[in-house]
Amino acid sequence: MTAAFPNPTSFSLELARGVATITLDRERRLNALTFEIYQELAGTFEALDQFDDVRAIVITGRGRGFCSGGDQDDIIKNLLGRDTPALLAFTRATGRLIEAMRACKRPIIAAVNGTAVGAGAVIACASDFRIAAEKAKFGFIFPQVGLCGADMGITYLLPRIVGLGHASELLFFGDIILADRALAIGLVNRVVADGEACVKLAQEWAARLAAGPAFAHAMTKQMIESEHTMALGEAIEAEAQAQALCMQHPDFAEAHAAFKEGRAPKFRGAAESQS
Repeated sequence: MTAAFPNPTSFSLELARGVATITLDRERRLNALTFEIYQELAGTFEALDQFDDVRAIVITGRGRGFCSGGDQDDIIKNLLGRDTPALLAFTRATGRLIEAMRACKRPIIAAVNGTAVGAGAVIACASDFRIAAEKAKFGFIFPQVGLCGADMGITYLLPRIVGLGHASELLFFGDIILADRALAIGLVNRVVADGEACVKLAQEWAARLAAGPAFAHAMTKQMIESEHTMALGEAIEAEAQAQALCMQHPDFAEAHAAFKEGRAPKFRGAAESQS
């Protein structure tokens, strides 16, 4: 480990059995984001990516909200009247969070226990998996506050998740959609009964990922992130090189040994060197 394990003050962070769980903790404000939370979340994802003990990440919210976006009092009110350099510094700071999530080599699961709108919906999209409670609501509500639908990288992320047509509808109109609609268009992977079941399933998925080949999972995430700009031949070559690296990692030999011995494999950490 190259740094101290993060100890955020604006939300909860727990580590158990390889799974780091981030719980946004402003229940009365539907877990709205402040300047401090943006900064701490970005720093936390950057830091968690440096710890071998962290093999999967769950992000969720306390209470009936996942995240309602930027806080009207802490952020929106304070942005009014600022000059362009100050506003650009803020929008770049929010984008840092999404970039940190996508650059993080650990798979991230969003347990969307309730309302996810604005930046909250973008955070869900920046995760690798989305599990929603039946009561969850999603909305890219930027047009409703006079802003364009392009915010924090969502016009990069959303078309890749739901396709151009659905993404255009969500980003131009800014309508709120319910969990069943989100499932129908592929915005979420699963819909479960309630918030508690949502977090439970997210933890189960995270535990499965944490027990899996961390180096290979990191490579999978890297390939998903980079290949969409490649031509097919480039993608095939990139995957050939990625798979060759994975074949040199101890996890590949361990999986074979476990198969021959009739036992479950014991995979090693993502950052361990190949041999």
